[in-house]
Amino acid sequence: MTSQRTGAWALASFTIAVVAVTMLVPRIHQPLSYHNFADQRGWLGIPNFGNVVSNLLFAIAGVWGLLFLCRQHGREIFVDPRERLAYLLVFLGLLLTALGSSYYHLAADNSRLVWDRLPMTIAFMALASAMIAERISVPAGSYMLPILILIGMGSVVWWWHTEQICAGDLRFYAAVQVYAVLVLPLMLLLPPRYSRSSDFVVIFGLYITAKILETLDRQIFAFDRHTISGHTLKHLAAGAAGFWILRMLQKRRPLQS
Repeated sequence: MTSQRTGAWALASFTIAVVAVTMLVPRIHQPLSYHNFADQRGWLGIPNFGNVVSNLLFAIAGVWGLLFLCRQHGREIFVDPRERLAYLLVFLGLLLTALGSSYYHLAADNSRLVWDRLPMTIAFMALASAMIAERISVPAGSYMLPILILIGMGSVVWWWHTEQICAGDLRFYAAVQVYAVLVLPLMLLLPPRYSRSSDFVVIFGLYITAKILETLDRQIFAFDRHTISGHTLKHLAAGAAGFWILRMLQKRRPLQS
């Protein structure tokens, strides 16, 4: 295990590296073909049924997590009560993602994609802040929480602005995703304050699985003879990650220092 001081320097170095690489790579354009998902079948009067309804898992995880954290037991599971806010925002982000992603997939285009991506950045960055609070220090995580969320949401606003002036640039949104995902294994190198650290490995694995399924959208849809698409499975894998976060909070316990 790495010391907290070393971990703080590692986090700072990682942040600087992500920013530097983002500034150096060429502008990334959002292709309109992105919206052309493999499964566009409607059912029960719902266009793109699979990609819309699969967002229900985000909604259930979000509502369940919020209810758990608002109950008395959910408030008592943290060593420091300030840690609770980040997880509240994680589950709020999941609930809003269900709404935004459903709205987007009903009629996929760039203007609706904004409402899909904005809430996802809330969930991503709030989880990154929670990890910083647990592995480095609560004040650091609390201080970084609004900053990280504003950066995440700002990356989506920037992308939308650049699309409006015909200079679409996805670099900063992509950097936010890379940062939020890779900060998890980085923080796992630091001493834990709670049990069940291995749950973060599962959460990380589910997110990577979701990205792979998204990439293989058409191949999976063709392979299983148009039963279910890779993008629909992506929603289910990412939603399962939300449930795993809730499961971790329900089962973990503070470690004796």
